[in-house]
This record gives sequence, structure tokens and C-alpha cells, in this order.
Amino acid sequence: MAKRILIVEDELHIVKLVRAYLEQAGYEVLTALDGAEGLRMARQERPDLIILDLMLPQMDGMDLCQAVRRDSDVPIIMLTARIEEIDKLLGLGLGADDYMTKPFSPRELVARVRAVLRRVEGLSPETEYLVVGDVTLDMKGYTVNVRGAQIDVTSSEFTLLATLMRHPGQVFKRLQLLEQIQGYGYEGYERTVDTHVKNVRQKIERNPHEPEYIITVYGVGYKFREK
Repeated sequence: MAKRILIVEDELHIVKLVRAYLEQAGYEVLTALDGAEGLRMARQERPDLIILDLMLPQMDGMDLCQAVRRDSDVPIIMLTARIEEIDKLLGLGLGADDYMTKPFSPRELVARVRAVLRRVEGLSPETEYLVVGDVTLDMKGYTVNVRGAQIDVTSSEFTLLATLMRHPGQVFKRLQLLEQIQGYGYEGYERTVDTHVKNVRQKIERNPHEPEYIITVYGVGYKFREK
């Protein structure tokens, strides 16, 4: 069965262009021309991935992303004309899985869609559970349990945790983690990993400012504490 992609974009020529490339790649495509309709379709149609413009009428992409994240971990690729660093970090901080700026290559966008979906599907476990301290990843149920309570994470955050927890004590460079999260050799901003780490720490650490699980190795990257 074809994967369903929801495009939320108010520029009709971009919608038509992206739709044509995605359909040629074998995806089923849904479209919405404003944020309110995009949110309705995201909740009603349950797409496998959302391509989301930042600047939208009725509800902007940031608000829509937050609303979707309240009840879904569907992968989100943000597509926008904003290129400032703060927008990239804010977008990823809200739970987006990737970020592309306009103008863009539709072929690259399709490649990123494939990579994100492949990464989500590829989280199938060699082991059913990963357990370090009070943190448990259910690799089949795709859930995270911390100190007896289930927490909500995005697909990127789950991948980050799974990568680190599979190899406790091993130091990962930012680029290594970014390639795991994005699913390909991304040439973008490596510090987006810092944003993902910050988000995960807020969810799993007792004190995110003094983390006991995700440890910073200064000048290199990150590691998960040893069992």
C-alpha cells in the first residue's frame, strides 16, 4: 500500500510541483492550502508524513506543528522561505524531523521523504527492549518509558535515543547522530542535533541542566551513560 503524504502549502504552483514528483515516486498525496485545513486533514486522514510550509493563512506552520505533536508522532518536513538559524532551531525544537528552504529541488525533497520514511520503518529492533537505568525503549511498541511513566517523543527523538542506548558509553559525533536522525548524509546545520538532545533531555532527565543520561563530550558530541 502506498504511503500517504500530506502537503500543507498555500502556494498552488508549489503544491502541484511537489505533488507531481511525489506521485511519480509512488506516493499517495493529500493537500491542504491553509493551516486550519492542514490540521483537520492531519487528524482525520492520518498521513504517513507531512510536508509543512511555515507561512500559512489561518494557522502558521509552527502552531500547526505544535498542534499535530500533541497527539501524533507523524514525521514532519518543514518547507519554508525562512533561512535564519533561529527559525531552523525553533522549527526542529517544535518536533519537525527535517527542514528545507525555498527555493528547493523537488528531487531532493523526494529523497528526504524517502529517507525519513525509511528511517522510521527501519527502527525495527534486533532486540525488543533497550533499558538503561530508568529509561526503557520498547522497540516494537515504539514507546519510551521513564521512571514508570510513558513519555511522548517524535520519531527523530526516538531514533536519537535508540542510537545512543544501543551503545551506552560510546561517544557519537554530531554528524554521526545527524545522519542517523535524517537518514542520509545531510550537509546542513549540525547543531540541530543539539536541539534534539535538548528536547530529549527535557523529557527524560530529572534535571536537564545536570543530565545523568545523555552526556555531552565537549568538542566531540554525545554519549548515553553506561548501564
